[in-house]
Amino acid sequence: MTDETMLGRLFLDARSQNGWLDRPVDLALLGQIHDIARMGPTSMNCSPLRILYLTTDSARERLKPALAAGNIDKIMNCPVVAVFATDYAFSERMPFLFPHTDGKGFFERNPQIVEDTAFRNATLQAAYYMLAARALGLDCGPISGFNAKLVNETLFAGTPLKVNFICGMGHGDPAKLFPRHPRLSFEEVCTIL
Repeated sequence: MTDETMLGRLFLDARSQNGWLDRPVDLALLGQIHDIARMGPTSMNCSPLRILYLTTDSARERLKPALAAGNIDKIMNCPVVAVFATDYAFSERMPFLFPHTDGKGFFERNPQIVEDTAFRNATLQAAYYMLAARALGLDCGPISGFNAKLVNETLFAGTPLKVNFICGMGHGDPAKLFPRHPRLSFEEVCTIL
């Protein structure tokens, strides 16, 4: 694959999917996505992302009551739904993930930064997962139209996990795409000092 083709696959031609082709996803691909995405950097290698993959109709049905009306079809008809969650007890794994210093103790001594660190880095990791999925030939349809409290009660009760966002993964149906919307220019977004 050329650099131009890869840039197209990851960014320039990639779209947020609204519908899916009736094509299965080989679940072994999820492991390949993980092996790529886990290598992306996080602060202090904290790696707070946790993913619940919903791959069956019964699993997706558990999520359905929490979905906004406009997202029901795109999630219920998706072959793989990734529920990207943040582990707010991520520091328990710091002795393994950051062994050269006391990362766990650092977060225990600074509880005021745990929430921001966890959320920021889990979000970053989820973006790595979407890019890895695209690189391996899948399309992604991230959504934030859902009742987070209900998702947490349904899927993560009794754990330190909280949903960040939900993402459909599969082979997108080009007929269900909207025209591409504009993006902000460099001058509108960036400042150089």
